[in-house]
Formats: sequence, structure tokens, C-alpha cells
Amino acid sequence: MKIARFSRIGFILAAAGSAVGLGNIWKFPYIAGEYGGGAFVLVYLATVLLIGFSIMIAEMLIGYLGRRDTVTSFEVLAPRHKNFWKYGGFQGLAGLFIMIFYSVVIGWIFNYIVTSLYTLPATVNEAEKTFTTMLHSDFFTQLFYHTLSFIGITYVLNRGIKGGIEKLNLILMPLLMIILGGMFIYATTLGAFSQAVEFMFAPDWSKIDSEAFVIAVGHAFFTLSLGMGAIMTYAASLEKDSSLVKAAFWVVFLDTAIAIVAGLMLFTFLYQYGSGPAKGPGLVFISLPAAFYEMGILGNIFAVLFFLALAFAGLTSSVSLVEPMVQYFIDRFSWSRLRAAVAMGTFFWFLGIFAILSNIDGAKEYLTWGGKNFFDWVDYFTAAIMLPLGGLIMAIFVGFIIPRNEVEKVMRPQLKWAFNAWYFSLRYVTPVAMFVVMLSLMGVI
Repeated sequence: MKIARFSRIGFILAAAGSAVGLGNIWKFPYIAGEYGGGAFVLVYLATVLLIGFSIMIAEMLIGYLGRRDTVTSFEVLAPRHKNFWKYGGFQGLAGLFIMIFYSVVIGWIFNYIVTSLYTLPATVNEAEKTFTTMLHSDFFTQLFYHTLSFIGITYVLNRGIKGGIEKLNLILMPLLMIILGGMFIYATTLGAFSQAVEFMFAPDWSKIDSEAFVIAVGHAFFTLSLGMGAIMTYAASLEKDSSLVKAAFWVVFLDTAIAIVAGLMLFTFLYQYGSGPAKGPGLVFISLPAAFYEMGILGNIFAVLFFLALAFAGLTSSVSLVEPMVQYFIDRFSWSRLRAAVAMGTFFWFLGIFAILSNIDGAKEYLTWGGKNFFDWVDYFTAAIMLPLGGLIMAIFVGFIIPRNEVEKVMRPQLKWAFNAWYFSLRYVTPVAMFVVMLSLMGVI
């Protein structure tokens, strides 16, 4: 049977779609301003090049050489102790666990697309009340849109590499860039644009400390969709003789550029219409809708377009989060793609119901322990343990387990003089950085 392969542009857009997620559009802009603006951006770019880029190439290499699901790729590439190293491939579970709450958040976005068509909150207080009412009281609205997210993602996964994943990204990624680009161009015409530039880029070196470095390393790693097997699974469907370095460069470039463009656009609107920066959900679901209201009918249009862009980013990421485990069951157990897609989708849909209930008044008390509810615990466990552990395993596997001559045969012609620097970074810099990030996020240091 002929295996479907990504085209070169299809792979780049699919990998970029995996990397460009909800965190790019609201998390990066805020933490850049909070941790020193331009100073943080420089630190972030350095960590992207030294750590994120290194791991991305390593993850692509494992998939490219293994040509199978994540577990099988680790197993066939390990020269010894194959039964031990195959467990490194179960990092694909991280994406499936992330989808437990990620699908719920996409559901919130779907809800805001619909409500933005006809009404926007007039004030920040009204926007906060609307969001908190939905979060803590409106179970059935959240369940409906969470289910809609599950259906859409499962449908795309069932269509496969060419007919589903590649086609989705060939459509949604350009639309995402067109929407954000158009809104960004409009933002440059507003008086507050210079204030947004200052917030994100004016360097404040006094805020650059050890915490800022950990945040930069962690965000550079997580925003590139590494450590969950998605890039590895996509790379397994690359055509032979593809350039992993060029593909990785374009993914990193698009991921970073979209984060910066989105941040400048968002904060221009917030400053222009009287709202200050807010963190996380408060930025997207509270401050921004109130700012859009001040624009009149243009605000409704911008709100719908923005939440559409956010939904596109979420959907392209979601497909990549689930695909590694779908491919695992297809390869290892000869499941049909339909069976695997429905099974994995049902898993995150069912547990997502508990994520919704963990915020609902009257139910959240039973789903909260240790100061965190079920929603927050899943988020914490994946971010603090599963993703950095996945990155650590990949760095060690490529740097120390796969014979150097096999790595060099593929990568030296592509990296040329930079091969030794990349290989050194992968063996000694990246593992230490991942270990420190993991301990920091766990609160150990």
C-alpha cells in the first residue's frame, strides 16, 4: 500500500500549524512585555536558535529516519535496548492529554465567534461577567461547542495526511496569516501602535533574571510544539531527500513572526480603546472584546475575524496533538484510520467534560484538590512534566543513542559547518536546559 506523503509546502504549513497555537496569540505578547520587552525578545530568540531549533531538527530527524509512528520510530532506530527506548515514543500521549482542555478552550472561541456576530460587551466589567458566567454556570453551551470541536478534529484526522491534515493547513494557515496581517496593517494606522511597540520591544534589562531565562526557554520549547510527537509524526511522511533544516527554519520563522504580529495588533487595540494588557484568558475573552466594542460595527467585524483566526490556530494545532496516537494505533495494531481517530477523539472529548465540570459551580468542589481543579492539573502536568521530558528524551536519543555516523550522514550535508555546533548543543546544552525548565515548572527550584 502506498503511504501518503506531505508535499514540501504541505509539511511546512502543517508543522507551522502545529506550532502556531493559542499560546502564540495571547501568551507570547504578554510575557514579552512582562519580562523586559525587547530584552526578553532577544533572550527568547536566542533560546529558540540554541534550544528550540536544535530539538526541532532532532525530532524531525527521528521521524524522518523512523518513517513510522513515534513508538516504532524509537524502537527501530535504537541500536540496543529497543524495548526500553520504545517508551520514549509515548510522548505522543502528551498531545492527547493537552487536548482534554484545549478542545474546551476552542469551544469557548467558537462561542465567541457566534456571539460577536451580534453583540459585544460594552465594558471590561461586563465582558468579565459574560466570560465568568459561561465558565462557571453555562455547562451545556461549553459542552455543545466542545463537542463541535471534537467532531471537526475527528473528521479531519479520519481524512488522513493528504486529504485531511495537509488540506486543512493549506486552507487555514494562509487564512490565519491574511486575517492577522490585515488587522495588523489597520493597527499600524492607529495612534497607539507606537505604545504597543514600546510595550513589547522597549528593552528593560532590569527584568531579565533567572526566572526570565527559564520562561524564555520554556516558551520557546512549548510554542514550537515540541516534545509531544507531532513534528516527529509529520516528518515520518516527508518525501526522501527533504531538507529538515530548511523546513525547521520556516516553521520557527512563521511561529515567531505570527506571535509578534499578533501581539503588536492586540496591544494596539487595547491601548487605543482604553484597556490595559491582561494575562491569559483575560486578554482574549475579557479585555479585547470590550476594546472591539469601542470600534462600533467595525469592532464586530474585527471580533469575528480575530476569533476565527484564533479558532484556525487552535484547530491546526489540535489535529497535530492527536495525530501521533492515531498513527500509533494504525501502525501497531492495524486499526483503520476511522477507528483510531474516533477512539482518540472520544478519549479527549469524554475527559474534556470533566475539565468543563471542574469550573462549574456545584461540581468544581468535587474536581479540585491540592489548590488546582482538574482543568488546571491537566495543564500543569503536561506543561511541567510531559513536554520537557519529551524534549529531554529526544535530545539524549539523537545525541547519544543513534550512532553519530547515521546522524551525520543526514544532517552534515544540510547543516554543513554548523553541524558540530548543533550536535554539541543537542548533547550538552539542550538536556541541561530542559532539566532546569522541568524542575522550575514543578517548583523544585
